[in-house]
Amino acid sequence: MIGAELLVQCLIQEKVRYIFGIPGGQLCPILDAVRRMGPAAGMDFVMTRHEQAAAHMADAYARVSGEPGVCIGTVGPGAADLVPGVYAAWADSIPLIVLAAQNQTWKSYPERGSMQSLNQVDLFAPITKWSVRVVHWKRIPELVQRAFRIAVSGRPGPVFLDLHVDILVSHVDESELVYKPWPPRRYRAEQGPVAPADLIEEAACMLMEAERPLIHPGGGVLRSGAWDEVRELAEYLSAPVTTSMGATGVLPEDHPLCLIAGGYGALGAQNEADVVLLIGGRMGDVDFWGQPPMWGEPDVQKLIQIDIEPGNIALNRPVDLALIGDAKATLRALIEAVKRRTPPIPERPQMALYRAAQQSWLENFEKQAASDKKPIHPLRLIRDVRAFFPRDAISIVDGGNTTVWAHYLNRIYAPRSFLWAADSGHLGTGLPYAIGAKLAAPDRMVYVISGDGSFALNMQELETAARLRLPFVVVIANDRQWGMIKASQMANYDARYIGVDFTDIRYDEIARACGCWGERVEDPKEITPALERAVASGKPAVLDVMIDQWANLTPPDLENLAAVWMEGCELPD
Repeated sequence: MIGAELLVQCLIQEKVRYIFGIPGGQLCPILDAVRRMGPAAGMDFVMTRHEQAAAHMADAYARVSGEPGVCIGTVGPGAADLVPGVYAAWADSIPLIVLAAQNQTWKSYPERGSMQSLNQVDLFAPITKWSVRVVHWKRIPELVQRAFRIAVSGRPGPVFLDLHVDILVSHVDESELVYKPWPPRRYRAEQGPVAPADLIEEAACMLMEAERPLIHPGGGVLRSGAWDEVRELAEYLSAPVTTSMGATGVLPEDHPLCLIAGGYGALGAQNEADVVLLIGGRMGDVDFWGQPPMWGEPDVQKLIQIDIEPGNIALNRPVDLALIGDAKATLRALIEAVKRRTPPIPERPQMALYRAAQQSWLENFEKQAASDKKPIHPLRLIRDVRAFFPRDAISIVDGGNTTVWAHYLNRIYAPRSFLWAADSGHLGTGLPYAIGAKLAAPDRMVYVISGDGSFALNMQELETAARLRLPFVVVIANDRQWGMIKASQMANYDARYIGVDFTDIRYDEIARACGCWGERVEDPKEITPALERAVASGKPAVLDVMIDQWANLTPPDLENLAAVWMEGCELPD
């Protein structure tokens, strides 16, 4: 056995299904071990066309499957090209195992002027939970196991292992191994910690006594698999639920207790709640920092926060009660405590008002979405795409204004069905996310709604999708511009446009050249028939939809919604 085989044995113990990346000379020992040992264990290497996309694919695989994703790059440029994708995963607390080859320990490291020499440990340190060099074959099992433990424990996130090539080709004496390729239960906890019982009892009392309780789940609910607990508690208390953007799908968006983030119903409920239960989330900019008037006054509105990461407690707003623990385990204990104290609570009178406010907010978007005008209004595209796909389809959004439009009418109905680089706003994720998501859930339909600028950042992965024969649909809202930036230049710089306009690229023809289905759509009445043809092709498909350039410059984004609310938006009578 050599070091690379020992590494692959450790990955097999973790039931790693896919390793995403691009081959390199120093990676050959690992790839050869995967080729020989992987098939029997259900492991495969997915060759991508850019390392950034490899990290995005591993990210999407983790988001959908709930298991860590694995990506790999060769020394120097291969490792550096992984960085953008790893950053997006780090921002959203996605567990990744990031592997990179490194030059020989004795010859090229530390710095000796060798080609491709790079301090990769320091490069990844700011965007990983842990970044470490592996400098002896004896330490491979120990450090791989520690990497997985760190990636999935506490607040999840990426970890990085720097693998020197001489370690990978070194012969292993198994009798000298202190740490062996053990199964996960031998070296990490399989259940998260529960908050202290006395604090759970106190939280139960606060929720039971509240007249206007509200539940606000964050992405930590998805990471811990706690969506059933959120739903059970909300229904038992008849409490409205306003998910953060990153937690979309925790509760179906047509559930009577769900209020869509940023809408008038959600903002009204958040402002008027007397007790807020924040679960697995930080109140950042898209949550208006948890500040009035989008939320109640901190001295009046009580806040209970559940989070596994102590550093997230009271990050932007003081709390009245902090529960440090896993979201799923702690919510389960909290539900039992609430049930001991009170019977199920009937619907609260204010809920009808919040639903009416939400519908009032949506009506204008629905009216625009009914337009038959050409060029196509972005909301018409969003409406028809969402209506076409089944409730459990995996929905991916990628872009600036395109993601804003999608927020209004692209309803999400199931957990881990919505993929968006929420905390980084990273562009170019859509196509690689689709590949990773389809590999994680091959029996579910996958669709992407992407801006044209975003799509072009990683459109080379069309070849990857065609090679893997993965059927999904990418719908491009093509406005031939960086719409969000152009809108800012129009509004704030007297329409002095610079660097924001594209030529007309035929993305449908590029798709066909890569072996995918491709079609351009210019008539709104052809959106649904084109979707039918795309799915029937059985191929990765691209619909290049020409949308109204000027309509796309003026979406009612969340900042505008905040301004409207601050000026005194009232709930309907």
